[in-house]
Amino acid sequence: MAKLVSVNVGLPRDLSWRGKTVHTGIWKSAVAGRVHARTLNLEGDGQGDLLGHGGVHRAVYVYQLASYRHWEAQLRRSDFTFGQFGENFTVDGLPDDEVCVGDQFEIGSAVFEVSAPRVTCYRVGIRLDEPRMAALLTASGRPGFYLRVLREGDVGAGDEITLVGQAKERMTIAEVNALLYSPHHPREKLEKALRLPALSPGWKGSFQALLENRGSGNAGLAPAYASRPARPGFAPHRVMRVQQEAVDVLSFDLAPPADAELPAALPGQFIVLRLRTDPTKPPLFRSYSLSGLPSAEVRRISVKLEPHGVAGAFLSQKVRVGDTLDASAPRGSFVLQPGKGPVVLLSAGIGATPVMAMLHALVAESSEREVWWLHAARNKRGHAFAAESRALVKALKRCHGQVLYSRPEGGDRLGVDFDRPGHFDAGVFAALGVPTAAEVYLCGPSAFNEAMTATLAVLGVAPERVHTEIFAGGSPLNPGVVAGPRRAPHLPEGAPATGPMVSFARSGLSTRWDPTRYRSLLELAEACDVPVRWSCRTGVCHNCESGLLLGEVAYDPEPLDAPAEGNVLVCCSRPKGDVVVDV
Repeated sequence: MAKLVSVNVGLPRDLSWRGKTVHTGIWKSAVAGRVHARTLNLEGDGQGDLLGHGGVHRAVYVYQLASYRHWEAQLRRSDFTFGQFGENFTVDGLPDDEVCVGDQFEIGSAVFEVSAPRVTCYRVGIRLDEPRMAALLTASGRPGFYLRVLREGDVGAGDEITLVGQAKERMTIAEVNALLYSPHHPREKLEKALRLPALSPGWKGSFQALLENRGSGNAGLAPAYASRPARPGFAPHRVMRVQQEAVDVLSFDLAPPADAELPAALPGQFIVLRLRTDPTKPPLFRSYSLSGLPSAEVRRISVKLEPHGVAGAFLSQKVRVGDTLDASAPRGSFVLQPGKGPVVLLSAGIGATPVMAMLHALVAESSEREVWWLHAARNKRGHAFAAESRALVKALKRCHGQVLYSRPEGGDRLGVDFDRPGHFDAGVFAALGVPTAAEVYLCGPSAFNEAMTATLAVLGVAPERVHTEIFAGGSPLNPGVVAGPRRAPHLPEGAPATGPMVSFARSGLSTRWDPTRYRSLLELAEACDVPVRWSCRTGVCHNCESGLLLGEVAYDPEPLDAPAEGNVLVCCSRPKGDVVVDV
């Protein structure tokens, strides 16, 4: 019979790691006596990152003595103590290749149910002083597993573990773990996993994504922004038209070469331009949303002319009709989803560009959906696409338009040029009757996006219905890292390197690779304060998966499941030559 060998708890603490402060509960220590098992966790225990650990479905983490022995041999170590892997229960028995999701166990006076394998992260590597540990745990088939608490009670070292309920659908922890993280995702096993009533919702969501997307890569792990990979490379596009849209906005109609075989864009996607502004310097890379009717023949981009913007100045002053510009294939996952429900297109300033493409697409298909066009501008001079958007709104049977000017000027006509002064807020949305069940597509400056996201949440719009596009570098994801002042992307400190050129397209930064200073593109990005997203840092979780616009990389370690073609895992990759990454 299996036995509870040790009960381990620990509260989160701050520690210094690679120049950062990490808030983590990975340090667990054995406790004497009885401990109360509660719905959310054990008494005296806590988690530093509640998005990834803890909660109803991850109340208790279990790891086995046999796995301890395995790692002692593999890592040639003998210094482990109970709680070393961050587990709450160290057990003798209950191997991952025998325990099934949904099995129920009585320990002491409490009853538990197996909910999912452990989702590993970089912090176990910190705890073991082994950076590869996140990948090693997952690849070994010994991840350990989480329990939910079905009946609260007291537990203690020495308690016997009694099986009191067995899952009808039998899938072991090792099988479920391999189904998500290995390259093999058989349909019949995905369908079986989705039938497991005890499997935690996050895992079910990943398996559903794998079932629906059978392309390359791992759709169950890839973040939304990397879910629509595109072919790397650039093709020359001929400038067919230049149009002034507002005092500081220019549109360019670009025609790709007929033999390029580039796909038609989806409404909301963007392209990346490679601009050779100075023959003595590396090219600039800039991302621009497509603002016109999605087409394979003509791609319209609209560019905000910033006071000191090098790319905007080059495009406005140097580029003329008949010139060519190097452009990527359309990319990005901020796209209009099919459906019949209401749609809200909410934008500010130049943020109108991707939602203009969506509005064009809805008109082109004579959509019967209820559509809300909500746009904020400073005044008429800064109101891009004013006449065009009004005409499109009128062309839809069930479209409501509302334009707000925050600083209207003397000649701006209320009821003609704009509908009301001020800013969008909960009161304006309520007065307009904007439906809370709508799919919302939100794009604008960061402050506007943050304010609108908070407002929509207050109004009751479900977070999964709010789709946001972010200009320039996106929001970082660094779980457990205590946030400090955010710096704009910059060249790394120290002497210039001489390796391949690495360009971070969204951040507008190019720098040379130094193999003596960096082990991965992630480490280079961090040295430049380029916002990046990661969790495992070893090619397991795919949070860092991003578009690879140009070049090739080598992996170390090799990812457990390769990213989609056209994407790259920046956490464990190194450039083979010049590369351009969509971060």
